Amino acid sequence: MNENIKILAIESSCDETSAAIVINGRKVLSNVISSQIDIHTKFGGVVPEIASRKHIEVIALVVQQALEEAQVELKDVDAIGVTYGPGLVGALLVGMQYAKSLAYAIKKPLIGVNHIEGHISANFIQYSDLKPPFMCLVVSGGHTFIVYMKDYGEFEMLGQTRDDAAGEAYDKVARAIGLGYPGGPKIDKISKDGDENAIKFPRANFHENDSLDFSFSGVKSAVLNYLNKKQMKGEKVNTADVAASFQKAVVGFLVDNAIKACKLKKVNKIAVAGGVAANTYLRKTLIKEGALNNINVLVPETVLCTDNAAMIGSAAYFEYKKGNLSDLRLNAVPNLKLGQR
Repeated sequence: MNENIKILAIESSCDETSAAIVINGRKVLSNVISSQIDIHTKFGGVVPEIASRKHIEVIALVVQQALEEAQVELKDVDAIGVTYGPGLVGALLVGMQYAKSLAYAIKKPLIGVNHIEGHISANFIQYSDLKPPFMCLVVSGGHTFIVYMKDYGEFEMLGQTRDDAAGEAYDKVARAIGLGYPGGPKIDKISKDGDENAIKFPRANFHENDSLDFSFSGVKSAVLNYLNKKQMKGEKVNTADVAASFQKAVVGFLVDNAIKACKLKKVNKIAVAGGVAANTYLRKTLIKEGALNNINVLVPETVLCTDNAAMIGSAAYFEYKKGNLSDLRLNAVPNLKLGQR
């Protein structure tokens, strides 16, 4: 087998159209991302139909740019990796159909990639010597998991959210306090000017003391109730204090469960993945608590936390090595579970 496997990867699960060329799952030659944030901001969130149309408009250009930046010709690609779930079904179909057509035209293997596995695999790009087993905290707008990665492509789910994902809670609270979309970066920024101890927002308590699950609907509702009470009394709201106190409650929950998971499995490495992994307060808090517990915290650079094709190329490489190829009947699975094929 060729020692330098070049994967052309395509990602279109939500509102970023991305293509990348990745060698051996760890070296990125190009990682082109066309973002739609400015388009969806005025709607207060991602509009699926608009996202799909925009993917159609730019996907060919994004793929071509990725090839040109990598100085790789299409004929020299060893395989094509593409996200097939989870995500918005229309958005997934655009990237997937393009990848399938391309694979058929150039007679190269097709590899369907789980988007969440892609996020986890971003750490293999950031840390070239990283190998399983390790723990991973996956935190994004649609997902919040604690996953034990036993081997490449082999996962054990230890905890997950029972309602809202952490990123979803960030977006909803940001909207409620007038910050708008996207909520995560805006709350992260304004929180630096607030007092995180100004308001004590609650954390979900489960009957099972050993549970590693999450729940963020309660803290979201507590913020809304706080705002409503202030409005009814005609009192001024300190937005920075609300944001900082909310963020402390959410991040504290994430970090505590992540550390508990590491102790449970007796591992001293935890990687962070997903869009919320770009949050500076989460990074700082997890690194601090990790140091106190002799746990090494691995955090990818920001561009590898948000949706991108390089992470899909990394995950696709490890599937390729295992011989887990897809055929042209591959279809979008919007609710695809981690580890499911």
